[in-house]
Amino acid sequence: MRVGFLGTGAIAAAMVRGLAGQGHRILVSPRNASTAATLAAELPEVAIAPNDALVAGSDVVFLCLLARTAEEVLPGLPFRPDQTVISVMVDAPLANLRRLCAPAREIAITIPLPPIAGGGCPLPVYPASPALDALFGRRNLILPQPSEAALNAHLGVSALCSPVLDQLLTAADWLAGFTGNPEAAEAYVAAMIRGYLPERASRGELASALAQLSTEGGLNATLRAAMAPAKNDLREGLDGFRTRLGLDDTNEGQT
Repeated sequence: MRVGFLGTGAIAAAMVRGLAGQGHRILVSPRNASTAATLAAELPEVAIAPNDALVAGSDVVFLCLLARTAEEVLPGLPFRPDQTVISVMVDAPLANLRRLCAPAREIAITIPLPPIAGGGCPLPVYPASPALDALFGRRNLILPQPSEAALNAHLGVSALCSPVLDQLLTAADWLAGFTGNPEAAEAYVAAMIRGYLPERASRGELASALAQLSTEGGLNATLRAAMAPAKNDLREGLDGFRTRLGLDDTNEGQT
Protein backbone atom coordinates (compact mmCIF):
# COMPACT_ATOMS: atom_id res chain seq x y z
CA MET A 1 0.00 0.00 0.00
CA ARG A 2 1.15 3.59 -0.64
CA VAL A 3 0.92 5.44 2.68
CA GLY A 4 1.56 9.13 3.31
CA PHE A 5 2.08 11.01 6.57
CA LEU A 6 1.36 14.74 6.61
CA GLY A 7 3.28 15.89 9.66
CA THR A 8 6.29 14.13 11.12
CA GLY A 9 6.08 14.48 14.89
CA ALA A 10 6.58 11.76 17.48
CA ILE A 11 3.28 9.97 16.78
CA ALA A 12 3.81 9.96 13.02
CA ALA A 13 7.31 8.57 13.50
CA ALA A 14 5.98 5.82 15.77
CA MET A 15 3.33 4.89 13.20
CA VAL A 16 5.89 4.79 10.39
CA ARG A 17 8.11 2.50 12.45
CA GLY A 18 5.07 0.34 13.18
CA LEU A 19 4.62 -0.19 9.43
CA ALA A 20 8.28 -0.87 8.69
CA GLY A 21 9.21 -4.09 6.93
CA GLN A 22 5.69 -4.89 5.71
CA GLY A 23 6.14 -3.99 2.05
CA HIS A 24 4.44 -0.60 2.07
CA ARG A 25 5.76 2.46 0.24
CA ILE A 26 5.77 5.30 2.75
CA LEU A 27 6.00 9.03 2.09
CA VAL A 28 6.60 11.53 4.89
CA SER A 29 6.32 15.29 4.71
CA PRO A 30 9.34 17.48 5.53
CA ARG A 31 7.50 19.57 8.10
CA ASN A 32 9.82 18.29 10.83
CA ALA A 33 12.91 18.02 8.67
CA SER A 34 15.06 16.27 11.26
CA THR A 35 12.52 13.52 12.01
CA ALA A 36 11.74 13.04 8.32
CA ALA A 37 15.44 12.71 7.50
CA THR A 38 15.95 10.20 10.32
CA LEU A 39 13.06 8.02 9.13
CA ALA A 40 14.24 8.12 5.52
CA ALA A 41 17.77 7.15 6.54
CA GLU A 42 16.60 4.43 8.91
CA LEU A 43 13.94 2.73 6.77
CA PRO A 44 14.46 1.92 3.07
CA GLU A 45 10.73 2.11 2.28
CA VAL A 46 10.46 5.73 3.47
CA ALA A 47 10.94 8.77 1.22
CA ILE A 48 10.40 12.48 1.84
CA ALA A 49 7.94 14.34 -0.36
CA PRO A 50 6.32 17.80 -0.39
CA ASN A 51 2.70 17.90 0.71
CA ASP A 52 1.11 17.96 -2.75
CA ALA A 53 3.26 15.11 -4.08
CA LEU A 54 2.67 13.11 -0.89
CA VAL A 55 -1.11 13.35 -1.23
CA ALA A 56 -1.01 12.63 -4.97
CA GLY A 57 1.19 9.59 -4.43
CA SER A 58 -0.65 7.93 -1.53
CA ASP A 59 -3.58 5.53 -1.26
CA VAL A 60 -3.93 6.34 2.46
CA VAL A 61 -3.02 9.69 3.97
CA PHE A 62 -2.54 10.09 7.71
CA LEU A 63 -3.06 13.61 9.05
CA CYS A 64 -0.57 14.16 11.88
CA LEU A 65 -0.75 17.94 12.15
CA LEU A 66 -1.96 20.39 14.75
CA ALA A 67 -5.59 21.24 14.04
CA ARG A 68 -4.84 24.92 13.44
CA THR A 69 -2.02 23.96 11.06
CA ALA A 70 -4.34 21.64 9.15
CA GLU A 71 -6.63 24.58 8.36
CA GLU A 72 -3.69 26.23 6.59
CA VAL A 73 -2.08 23.18 4.98
CA LEU A 74 -4.90 20.94 3.75
CA PRO A 75 -7.00 23.20 1.47
CA GLY A 76 -5.83 22.91 -2.11
CA LEU A 77 -4.00 19.60 -1.72
CA PRO A 78 -4.95 17.05 -4.41
CA PHE A 79 -7.14 14.69 -2.40
CA ARG A 80 -9.11 12.17 -4.49
CA PRO A 81 -12.56 10.58 -4.10
CA ASP A 82 -11.00 7.10 -4.02
CA GLN A 83 -8.51 8.01 -1.29
CA THR A 84 -8.59 7.13 2.41
CA VAL A 85 -7.78 9.87 4.92
CA ILE A 86 -7.16 9.02 8.57
CA SER A 87 -6.70 11.80 11.10
CA VAL A 88 -4.81 11.46 14.39
CA MET A 89 -5.36 15.14 15.25
CA VAL A 90 -6.92 16.47 18.46
CA ASP A 91 -9.60 19.17 18.14
CA ALA A 92 -10.34 18.31 14.50
CA PRO A 93 -13.98 17.17 14.15
CA LEU A 94 -15.02 14.89 11.31
CA ALA A 95 -17.15 17.63 9.75
CA ASN A 96 -14.08 19.86 9.46
CA LEU A 97 -12.01 17.05 7.97
CA ARG A 98 -14.63 16.39 5.30
CA ARG A 99 -14.50 20.05 4.34
CA LEU A 100 -10.70 20.28 4.35
CA CYS A 101 -10.07 16.99 2.52
CA ALA A 102 -12.80 17.11 -0.13
CA PRO A 103 -13.38 15.32 -2.43
CA ALA A 104 -12.02 12.41 -0.33
CA ARG A 105 -14.98 10.52 1.13
CA GLU A 106 -13.48 7.74 3.23
CA ILE A 107 -12.32 9.75 6.25
CA ALA A 108 -11.81 8.44 9.78
CA ILE A 109 -10.26 9.55 13.07
CA THR A 110 -8.13 7.36 15.33
CA ILE A 111 -5.99 7.83 18.46
CA PRO A 112 -2.56 6.18 18.19
CA LEU A 113 -0.16 6.19 21.12
CA PRO A 114 3.66 5.91 20.99
CA PRO A 115 3.67 2.11 21.66
CA ILE A 116 2.25 1.64 18.15
CA ALA A 117 5.87 1.54 16.98
CA GLY A 118 6.22 -1.92 18.49
CA GLY A 119 2.61 -3.10 18.30
CA GLY A 120 0.07 -3.71 21.03
CA CYS A 121 -1.48 -0.24 20.81
CA PRO A 122 -5.27 0.18 21.18
CA LEU A 123 -6.71 2.09 18.22
CA PRO A 124 -10.25 3.37 18.72
CA VAL A 125 -11.55 4.63 15.39
CA TYR A 126 -14.63 6.37 14.01
CA PRO A 127 -16.05 5.59 11.58
CA ALA A 128 -14.73 2.08 11.00
CA SER A 129 -11.76 2.10 8.63
CA PRO A 130 -10.82 -0.96 6.56
CA ALA A 131 -7.54 0.76 5.66
CA LEU A 132 -6.57 1.25 9.31
CA ASP A 133 -7.39 -2.39 10.02
CA ALA A 134 -5.36 -3.57 7.02
CA LEU A 135 -2.34 -1.49 7.99
CA PHE A 136 -2.28 -1.89 11.78
CA GLY A 137 -4.81 -4.56 12.75
CA ARG A 138 -2.42 -7.50 12.74
CA ARG A 139 -0.33 -6.10 15.61
CA ASN A 140 -2.72 -3.71 17.33
CA LEU A 141 -6.20 -3.74 18.84
CA ILE A 142 -8.64 -1.94 16.51
CA LEU A 143 -11.73 -0.64 18.36
CA PRO A 144 -14.44 0.75 16.01
CA GLN A 145 -16.67 3.25 17.83
CA PRO A 146 -20.41 3.90 17.41
CA SER A 147 -20.11 7.70 17.33
CA GLU A 148 -17.66 10.57 17.21
CA ALA A 149 -18.52 11.36 20.85
CA ALA A 150 -17.52 7.83 21.87
CA LEU A 151 -14.22 8.25 20.05
CA ASN A 152 -13.60 11.60 21.72
CA ALA A 153 -14.20 10.05 25.13
CA HIS A 154 -11.24 7.77 24.38
CA LEU A 155 -9.16 10.89 23.83
CA GLY A 156 -10.05 12.01 27.33
CA VAL A 157 -9.19 8.65 28.86
CA SER A 158 -5.87 8.56 26.98
CA ALA A 159 -4.80 11.45 29.22
CA LEU A 160 -4.80 8.93 32.09
CA CYS A 161 -1.37 7.72 30.97
CA SER A 162 0.43 10.76 32.39
CA PRO A 163 -1.03 10.77 35.93
CA VAL A 164 -0.70 6.99 36.21
CA LEU A 165 2.96 7.12 35.20
CA ASP A 166 3.43 9.98 37.64
CA GLN A 167 2.01 7.80 40.44
CA LEU A 168 4.27 4.91 39.46
CA LEU A 169 7.32 7.16 39.49
CA THR A 170 6.33 8.43 42.93
CA ALA A 171 6.14 4.85 44.19
CA ALA A 172 9.46 3.96 42.59
CA ASP A 173 11.09 7.01 44.17
CA TRP A 174 9.69 6.00 47.58
CA LEU A 175 11.05 2.48 47.14
CA ALA A 176 14.47 3.73 46.03
CA GLY A 177 14.67 5.73 49.24
CA PHE A 178 14.99 2.40 51.07
CA THR A 179 16.94 0.36 48.51
CA GLY A 180 19.32 3.02 47.24
CA ASN A 181 18.79 1.68 43.69
CA PRO A 182 16.45 3.91 41.62
CA GLU A 183 16.90 1.83 38.45
CA ALA A 184 15.91 -1.42 40.13
CA ALA A 185 13.05 0.28 41.95
CA GLU A 186 11.61 1.55 38.66
CA ALA A 187 12.05 -1.87 37.04
CA TYR A 188 10.23 -3.53 39.94
CA VAL A 189 7.26 -1.14 39.87
CA ALA A 190 6.87 -1.41 36.08
CA ALA A 191 7.07 -5.22 36.07
CA MET A 192 4.70 -5.50 39.04
CA ILE A 193 1.97 -3.46 37.37
CA ARG A 194 2.52 -5.07 33.99
CA GLY A 195 1.94 -8.48 35.52
CA TYR A 196 -1.63 -7.57 36.46
CA LEU A 197 -2.61 -6.16 33.06
CA PRO A 198 -4.01 -8.60 30.49
CA GLU A 199 -2.70 -7.97 26.97
CA ARG A 200 -6.21 -7.49 25.59
CA ALA A 201 -8.59 -7.21 28.53
CA SER A 202 -12.12 -8.47 28.05
CA ARG A 203 -15.09 -7.44 30.17
CA GLY A 204 -14.47 -8.00 33.86
CA GLU A 205 -10.75 -8.83 33.74
CA LEU A 206 -9.63 -5.56 35.33
CA ALA A 207 -12.23 -5.96 38.08
CA SER A 208 -11.06 -9.55 38.60
CA ALA A 209 -7.45 -8.38 38.95
CA LEU A 210 -8.56 -5.78 41.49
CA ALA A 211 -10.54 -8.39 43.45
CA GLN A 212 -7.36 -10.44 43.86
CA LEU A 213 -5.84 -7.43 45.62
CA SER A 214 -8.71 -6.73 48.00
CA THR A 215 -7.92 -8.80 51.10
CA GLU A 216 -9.42 -6.92 54.04
CA GLY A 217 -6.67 -5.33 56.08
CA GLY A 218 -4.05 -6.16 53.44
CA LEU A 219 -1.53 -3.64 52.20
CA ASN A 220 -3.23 -3.24 48.82
CA ALA A 221 -6.68 -2.64 50.29
CA THR A 222 -5.26 -0.25 52.89
CA LEU A 223 -3.43 1.90 50.35
CA ARG A 224 -6.44 1.91 48.01
CA ALA A 225 -8.65 3.17 50.83
CA ALA A 226 -6.15 5.92 51.62
CA MET A 227 -6.17 7.00 47.97
CA ALA A 228 -9.94 6.69 47.47
CA PRO A 229 -10.47 10.49 47.23
CA ALA A 230 -8.31 10.47 44.11
CA LYS A 231 -11.12 8.64 42.25
CA ASN A 232 -13.30 11.73 42.50
CA ASP A 233 -10.37 13.85 41.35
CA LEU A 234 -10.01 11.59 38.32
CA ARG A 235 -13.68 11.84 37.40
CA GLU A 236 -13.62 15.59 37.81
CA GLY A 237 -10.54 15.84 35.63
CA LEU A 238 -12.12 13.73 32.91
CA ASP A 239 -15.36 15.72 33.12
CA GLY A 240 -13.27 18.83 32.58
CA PHE A 241 -12.72 17.61 29.00
CA ARG A 242 -16.44 17.54 28.17
CA THR A 243 -16.64 20.90 26.44
CA ARG A 244 -13.35 20.55 24.58
CA LEU A 245 -14.20 17.06 23.32
CA GLY A 246 -17.82 17.80 22.47
CA LEU A 247 -19.23 15.52 25.18
CA ASP A 248 -22.38 16.12 27.17
CA ASP A 249 -24.94 14.17 29.17
CA THR A 250 -27.12 13.63 26.10
CA ASN A 251 -24.56 11.51 24.25
CA GLU A 252 -23.31 9.34 27.12
CA GLY A 253 -23.67 5.71 26.09
CA GLN A 254 -25.33 6.51 22.78
CA THR A 255 -24.94 4.04 19.96
